Amino acid sequence: MTSTTSQQELVRFLEDRFACAQACTDCARACALRASLVDPDGTQEQELLRRKGIMCAEVCDATCQVLSEQNLLDEAAIRAQLEWCRSVCVECAHTFDSRPGGEEAAEACRKCARACTDFIGSLA
Repeated sequence: MTSTTSQQELVRFLEDRFACAQACTDCARACALRASLVDPDGTQEQELLRRKGIMCAEVCDATCQVLSEQNLLDEAAIRAQLEWCRSVCVECAHTFDSRPGGEEAAEACRKCARACTDFIGSLA
């Protein structure tokens, strides 16, 4: 953000940052819940599903932490974190889409990916 950023742009930036952080939190919760429902002694496919859910939750948690810091990192670091989160969420949504009972987690992942994309768009 430059010193010439208008008050309106700053408000939009903060709103987008909050929306993205909230979507990351929701996604992390849904993915962690979905991962906990998978039988830990199940098949290799179930283990992959569990790991994807845990990974997505961890990436979303890390993104939320970055977005909640008072001293924001440089824009390139924020953009890289958001891109990583978006990518993991899209991949996880595709994985959950094909599993019975995975619809809620898949939708949370897609919502988070959209919020990351929207926030990236608000960066200068």
